[in-house]
Amino acid sequence: MDVYQEALSYLESQHVAEAGRDILEDVFQEEAVSCFLSPFSSESIDFPDILTSCTREEMLEKKLAVLRGILESEEVYLRELDALLTPMKALRASAGTSQPVLSSQQVQTVFYQVPELRDVHQSFFSGLKARLSAHSQAEEMSSAQEMVMCSNYKLEVGDLFLKMVNSLGLYGGFIENYEKAVEVVRKCTQSNPRFRTLAESMYINGADKVRTIYTLEALLYKPLDRVTKTTLVLRDLLKTTPVEHKDHAALQEALRLSQSFLSGVNESSQSKREVKLTHGMRRQLMRDDFVVDVSEGVRSLRHLFLYTDLLLCTRFKHAARGKQDQYRFSWYLPLAGLRVRWVTDHERPPDTTVRLQTLRTKMFLLRQQLHQNVKGTRGLTWTARSRKKLEQMELLLLTHSPVYRLDLHSPSGKSHTLFFSSLYILEEWRDTIHKLTAGNIETIPPDLLTLTSACVKLRMTQQPHLHCSEAEDETSLCGTVSVAIHSASGLQELACVYVCVEVDGYGFYDQQAQTHSSVHSLNPHWDQELSFQVDGAQKMMVLCVSQSNGQDDTVLGKTTIQLESKSLSSRWRRQTLQLGQVEVTLSLKYCPHQLEAPGSPVQQPPVFCVPIEKVAQQEGVLVPHLVRCCVEEVERRGMDEVGIYRISGTATDISSLKAVFNSNLREAVTRLRSAEVNAVSGVLKLYLRELPEPLIPTDLFQSLAKTLDIQDLNSRLVSMLSLLQSCPEVNRNTFLYLVHHLQRVAQRHDVNKMTLLNLATVFGPSLLRPPVAGLEQNGATVDISQEVVIQVQVVFSYLQSNNLPEAQTSAPYSSDTEDETTHM
Repeated sequence: MDVYQEALSYLESQHVAEAGRDILEDVFQEEAVSCFLSPFSSESIDFPDILTSCTREEMLEKKLAVLRGILESEEVYLRELDALLTPMKALRASAGTSQPVLSSQQVQTVFYQVPELRDVHQSFFSGLKARLSAHSQAEEMSSAQEMVMCSNYKLEVGDLFLKMVNSLGLYGGFIENYEKAVEVVRKCTQSNPRFRTLAESMYINGADKVRTIYTLEALLYKPLDRVTKTTLVLRDLLKTTPVEHKDHAALQEALRLSQSFLSGVNESSQSKREVKLTHGMRRQLMRDDFVVDVSEGVRSLRHLFLYTDLLLCTRFKHAARGKQDQYRFSWYLPLAGLRVRWVTDHERPPDTTVRLQTLRTKMFLLRQQLHQNVKGTRGLTWTARSRKKLEQMELLLLTHSPVYRLDLHSPSGKSHTLFFSSLYILEEWRDTIHKLTAGNIETIPPDLLTLTSACVKLRMTQQPHLHCSEAEDETSLCGTVSVAIHSASGLQELACVYVCVEVDGYGFYDQQAQTHSSVHSLNPHWDQELSFQVDGAQKMMVLCVSQSNGQDDTVLGKTTIQLESKSLSSRWRRQTLQLGQVEVTLSLKYCPHQLEAPGSPVQQPPVFCVPIEKVAQQEGVLVPHLVRCCVEEVERRGMDEVGIYRISGTATDISSLKAVFNSNLREAVTRLRSAEVNAVSGVLKLYLRELPEPLIPTDLFQSLAKTLDIQDLNSRLVSMLSLLQSCPEVNRNTFLYLVHHLQRVAQRHDVNKMTLLNLATVFGPSLLRPPVAGLEQNGATVDISQEVVIQVQVVFSYLQSNNLPEAQTSAPYSSDTEDETTHM
């Protein structure tokens, strides 16, 4: 069945001429590539003329009439699809019985893509109905004729049609499967009486409650009939839309995509059949998207196409009005033997960082001006020019801000570097390439001209994804989204792991953040809080990444969370996410508020020489990350180190770690993994020593000194624990966390030579200090040597206790309801 010819016949029956065919120009003229001319021809799109004989008000009235007719037609089509899907559930259920009507495979073939088509058109119908209902209410409230005309002009639907047309790819799958579906229906109708009864008596209830009988085969033809009418509908709608109206550009693009789809259904399948590998596999397009290509240090936005046996990078050439888009060849790499490696490249020249920040600020301010000009007081020309300028700035940001680098190396020695703005998207590309290269890929010399010129027909991504081109969505988030990453489980082997979180929306603010890398563990813990300023955010991507010394980072799993204001609140909501085999537990909260213009990137506040309560409050924990990370690293590889905590690391190493902890926690933890273990223990001691107030407050010094006079050890410990309970929460939990760690160190004293008394001698002066050196609280002098004895004996007594409570490392993330665990 030739669907394209049938579509053309339908267009001709409606007196719509077929678009003229022109010979495709040689897109390799600049590259001087010697190839035969492509067998593909390019269809120039003749966009309809505007109805110049009508006034703007008359055009808008006709547009409204066309939209109402489309709404009615969509309602009828949805009833047809519902009728088509009615027997699917019963047939699927019977497939698992001993006497099936159809097999599971036959059910899949007959109803292939139909549920997806129904969902697309239901979404389009609901959106259009809501817009027209809101418009009707506005008309009823507007009595004056000028007010009605103004209401007509404000009615915008172009984004709905563009979204619907971008889903036409589903019809491609339906069309390819149509003949198989009809063959199954006809064959089973002849051989199975039960199925014949079902297939020949399908009912549709009309709007007037009249029931119409259809056959299953007739209903299967409805989607084919529908997709051929899409172009006609869009032509009529575009004719009644003034050129200066915001809908005009969107409808023009939707018409072009619709015509391109109709003309490309058969040609695209033909191109896939024409290029066959010797072992029978067809060269098919697997995915495509706009990425940043780097050549000789210069970044350029390119359209990347991934076929079953090669990567093709092209330059997108946007056509003038009435012409067809074209692609120019940049480079290609065979997948056979291709090596792929990704890294995060956060290092940018200072001037680039400043320029990006300035660009974000200008975008924010321009968008604010567009919002304030909703009533059009500045005129349509200013609005159109400002929107165009905003698109250009977002393209610049899309080109120069990505930091996730994908390096490609082929066996022939050719290499290329691509940048992605999202690690989630990069991983999808890397995973698809890996699956394709895992097989026995066979490379044949491609006809590059044919392949490149076919991209305009085969592409699934039409334009770079720009948020400024999308319609405003009232359900998107605007404010602060906070994520507390707690822990992960399900790892198959010991690994250092970190969690990467990304949000979508306008790129005015940072859209990615990562936890620090955990210690080698099967069940890593972070309790680290990440915050995002978001504008227009609708989803969040979460990735769990394994980090190995000397090896590439590996994404263990990823998932997406839909961000909905109705399901988020200003109080923490705990969730458990399934990322492949790994489960990540986190908490979310959302505080809506007006956003300010993005300023300079917020610098991490220092942690050394800062009160511990302030550090813990900044990090949202009860035990500072520096303490926990150093303890975890010592327990990972320093428990058998002779003289651990007694023998210090080099002063330069400790100073270097101190400096990086004061500026970048993630970088500091990464350096801890490779630093000498005595430098790790040294930076922990330095942190405790430089606290403005010791972990055990100075006003408890005399009280704790008096407890040493209690001869009975158990009674003394009870008294000391009572005094410990009076400490501030952060001090108490950090002290308990440290004491439990030192007890574990002392359990290995036969190897590391560090007994409880040795450890008390090292840490006593840092953890406990007198109120004023050399003076008691009443002003009497105190022997300094006695102070040291008290400091050591107090810490030694705590270390001897076997009944110390466990430390709480993070504050409870309470919810407005009971804490709930959600598997997503």
